[in-house]
Amino acid sequence: MTEPLDDGPPDGLRPTELEMWNAFRNGNTCDLSDTNPLLNDPFSPRPWGPERSVRAGIVARLLLSGPPARPGRVAALKLRGVQITGTLKLAGGSIAPYVELNGCRFESELLMPEAHFTTVRMVGCAIPRIEAARLRTEGDLHLPRCRVEHGIRLTDAQIGTDLLINQIHVRPDRRGRAITADGMSVAQDLQAELIETYGEFSLRGAKVGVSLSLRGSRLRAAAERRALNAPQLSVERTLYMTGAWVSEATGNQGATPPFGIAHAGTTTRGTRLQPFECHGGVRLDDGRFGDAVDLNRARFVLSPREELSLRRIATPELRFNAERPEEGRVVLNGAKVVTLIDKAASWPGPGGLAMGGFVYENLVPYEEFPLGRRLEWVASATPEYSPEPYERLATVLRNSGEDADAREVLLAKQRRRRETLPLAAKLWGYLQDWTVAYGYRPGRAALWMAVLWAAGAVAFAQIDPAPIKGDEHPQWNAPLYALDLLVPVINLGQDGYWRLDGHWQWASAALILLGWILATTVAAGASRLLRRG
Repeated sequence: MTEPLDDGPPDGLRPTELEMWNAFRNGNTCDLSDTNPLLNDPFSPRPWGPERSVRAGIVARLLLSGPPARPGRVAALKLRGVQITGTLKLAGGSIAPYVELNGCRFESELLMPEAHFTTVRMVGCAIPRIEAARLRTEGDLHLPRCRVEHGIRLTDAQIGTDLLINQIHVRPDRRGRAITADGMSVAQDLQAELIETYGEFSLRGAKVGVSLSLRGSRLRAAAERRALNAPQLSVERTLYMTGAWVSEATGNQGATPPFGIAHAGTTTRGTRLQPFECHGGVRLDDGRFGDAVDLNRARFVLSPREELSLRRIATPELRFNAERPEEGRVVLNGAKVVTLIDKAASWPGPGGLAMGGFVYENLVPYEEFPLGRRLEWVASATPEYSPEPYERLATVLRNSGEDADAREVLLAKQRRRRETLPLAAKLWGYLQDWTVAYGYRPGRAALWMAVLWAAGAVAFAQIDPAPIKGDEHPQWNAPLYALDLLVPVINLGQDGYWRLDGHWQWASAALILLGWILATTVAAGASRLLRRG
């Protein structure tokens, strides 16, 4: 028998519940686990007997109006290997004691909407469902390695420090949502590494005070749902959707996770990289990320109608070196990024990319990204001609000192535009391209001028034309005459004084026409350069 208590336990307690009651007052762990570790798996179908069970009502009584701690002790509910029968109802309650459950089973759903906790820690527990809308905690909420069969609801919850759900497995509720955390606020980190969800993970309008980590996680969408639905998500630091190094030796299962997760770039023996995988659409529209969005080695498995949507996000850095999606689209319309870090192999092909109004200021490729591949990147995003992506790329290249590459981009823009023009304008465009490359290669114009001048000088040197006015003419100079015909507007004192007959008239007319063509195309190119300046 136990010694008399200042506030004795209520009548009708089972032996296991009496043990839990006394452990609560002492701040000790009530351990009902079996001596055979094989019988302690809360996820196995093997039933646990009454010798390991306590009623949910007794647990609620301890948490909501439990006895005071023994002198020199701190009251806390610490359970290990315990089965809680019935429905644990804590809705609207104020729970002051520290709560820690390890390897426990819940017979029914856990109800704690609008409850107020200090710290809640449930590790490796089997829970049918967690209903915790508008939950508030002063400290952490930990749910690592738990399995939840019918979804978690954390809508408008307020977590005082960290939310840690590493390695959790969550199946969907009747609406196809695995984790619903719309409007949730986490004061510090949200760690969701190596999690597995089988329905939508919804974070609409959620706020994270430091970083949100989904390293190594696998998100799978339910029918007609997205895998990750997080429009207007706000993360003060970085969103990590990257891989995680994992090993079979997951460390001490009783310690705070993550277990076996390494974030360094080097591997150790027996480890492998588990990439972040998303089977279904992703929506991060209108998100705000203080440091970066990191998609290093992420894998997105999309149907033809699904999207990785980054519309109107704002972040200093977007690290896009994920695996190339085989189907679906990557949408960056209206996004604002200071530095885009990417590689050519990560971007989808034609029709799989949209970036209308996408603003970026710096390009930093992970590996060699030739200009030709960069132009293919822009072409993939513009199935129908649009000048804005070309002009944005040219501006970024020019600001980084790559003037020649910037001119090549603008030349590619003119060639794409030419295909949209009527036949006459298209032919004129081909002529400008062939002669002076729309003015973006002025050296070609100088070369043509030199060739035509030399040809004209040689040709006109074969003749001695008669003057139009016998007593008013300069001395015949074939090279100067050819140059006077070729250069429009400027008068060099030869044109207009000599009478040419027959085919020489046609030759002079051709030289004048070609001179005007070269001059107008060079002028058009120069005006474009001045407008950009």
